[in-house]
Amino acid sequence: MAEQAPTPEAPAVREPRKDPTAALLDLLDLSSAEGAQTDEEIFVGGSARQPSRRVFGGQVLAQSLIAAMRTVDRTRDVHSMHAYFLRAGDADQPITFGVQRLRDGRSFSARRTHAYQNGVPILSMIASFQEPDGGIVHQDPMPGDVPDPESLPSTADILGGLDHPVARAWAYDRPFDIRHIDAPLYLSNEGSREPRNAVWMRSLGPMPDDPNVHRAALAYASDYTLLESILRPHGLSWIQPGMSVASLDHAMWWHRPVRVDEWLLYVQSSPSASGARGLAAGRIYSRNGDLVASVAQEGMVRIPPA
Repeated sequence: MAEQAPTPEAPAVREPRKDPTAALLDLLDLSSAEGAQTDEEIFVGGSARQPSRRVFGGQVLAQSLIAAMRTVDRTRDVHSMHAYFLRAGDADQPITFGVQRLRDGRSFSARRTHAYQNGVPILSMIASFQEPDGGIVHQDPMPGDVPDPESLPSTADILGGLDHPVARAWAYDRPFDIRHIDAPLYLSNEGSREPRNAVWMRSLGPMPDDPNVHRAALAYASDYTLLESILRPHGLSWIQPGMSVASLDHAMWWHRPVRVDEWLLYVQSSPSASGARGLAAGRIYSRNGDLVASVAQEGMVRIPPA
């Protein structure tokens, strides 16, 4: 679910700001609902406040994974997830997560998580978990002509001076430092018109050593910029008048161990757009070149007729 982009004329909102990394960890610390009469195991989580009041899709993905992880043996790591965004979530309400144990085999476990608000699902996800195993190894290489993250401006550098609630939320409330390789699309679309996008990203603060928290947090961050590879070839930015953008689904595969408090390169491309939908794919690399995850997402992109 895409966040609402800033528009220059909206008024500013000034509120005390919580440390973004602590806020992310609070979101991932779900509580259990004991005694619920259902075939699902129930967990409850909060939402990060948004100027648009819509729940950020990456948040629901990460929380749904945490709920599923709570029902799986700790020796089994999530290796894939497939989710559909069904309804826009209300960031002012808690979210209930119901987990069904679909299968526990000798090596793999499968879980289905539904995220509910007001008694209806806003997201449906199936995730698969695996015992550690050996086998053949190969990967796509990391691009070699990428500037270091330290040489690039952060979102706070670009948007922090704008007196607008969304701009300030993106600059200071997101738990991840996002640094675009090409010119960012926050306010304009400059540079290459190829259907590609790439960013460096890492959490603003250190994260606990729990590998599940890092995997869930990576799912959270993977929803930030992926649809920008669809917008670039059409000259669109996030403040395009009348444009409506929303994530429809999200698939992710974890290949290798990952730490989100270290720099990760997120390389994105869009092979197709038609019918008011665009498909985007992403590869996430550690700074030393390991391919740690792959992502795919289809998004709705509607613009007013010319």
